[in-house]
Amino acid sequence: MDFVKPAEVLQSMVEAGESKARMNRVQMLIRGFLAGAILAFATTLAYTAVSQTSVGLAGALIFPAGFVIIILLGLELVTGNFAMLPLAVMKRKITLLDMFRNYFWVITGHLIGCAFYALLYGLTITKMGTDMSNPLIQTLIQTSEAKTLGYQHLGGAGIVLVIIKAILCNWMVTLGAVMAMTSTSTLGKIVAMWLPITIFFAQGFEHAVVNMFVIPAGMMLGAQVSMADWWLWNQIPVLLGNLIGGAVFTGLGLYAAHHWGNPVKISTKLATIQGGRSGLASSDAAPKLGTRS
Repeated sequence: MDFVKPAEVLQSMVEAGESKARMNRVQMLIRGFLAGAILAFATTLAYTAVSQTSVGLAGALIFPAGFVIIILLGLELVTGNFAMLPLAVMKRKITLLDMFRNYFWVITGHLIGCAFYALLYGLTITKMGTDMSNPLIQTLIQTSEAKTLGYQHLGGAGIVLVIIKAILCNWMVTLGAVMAMTSTSTLGKIVAMWLPITIFFAQGFEHAVVNMFVIPAGMMLGAQVSMADWWLWNQIPVLLGNLIGGAVFTGLGLYAAHHWGNPVKISTKLATIQGGRSGLASSDAAPKLGTRS
């Protein structure tokens, strides 16, 4: 059986959070860049599927391919980290500074990777800026405006709405990252990840990294969206909502479900090794004391 028990999954989450926080900033930046670009690839693939089939669910069924690639290659996706790192902070394996350091460099990498792909993709679908007839051009423009100006028109209620949609999104996205830990086989990981990612994408929730591609891409193609519109009415509230969804509903939620009031502590491999050495030292000492008596 390749199934991993929930208690072991929680330990893996803490270990993953600790490992991610210990990486150097160059690694975080590069892994964030690659993950951002790959997720942008998956987004345009999903939009292409919807354009060709006129079935929204077609895009949702194929979008998780990008997420699977990111997880299997060990790249950095800040939305997944929103569940892992707070749990590691709670278990005192890393500090808050370590956590925010990871978030900063990974998000920076995402922005560069998404912008890079947006530029190349825009040149591709416009045939180097000479043809604006591709239907995906309007898809990106309309989506960019809907994700910013659509909320702006609602005023304060728009901010609340976008945060709620971001919470619901990352509740599922972080479950996708966690579900990958429930199996030791590659096929098992892929199937487990695919389910929650399809759920989020099919319902149009707000994902920070997807938006780092969609909104700038729409702006490059002519969307009437300013930098202030992008960040104030989408990117900042979506990042906040994604953080709440991942940290509270996945990280803290799973911990509470399996360990609330449970005296058994979650430990990392490092702590287990150190504890094992201490145990050996104690067992070695016991016979010596017994021999003397």
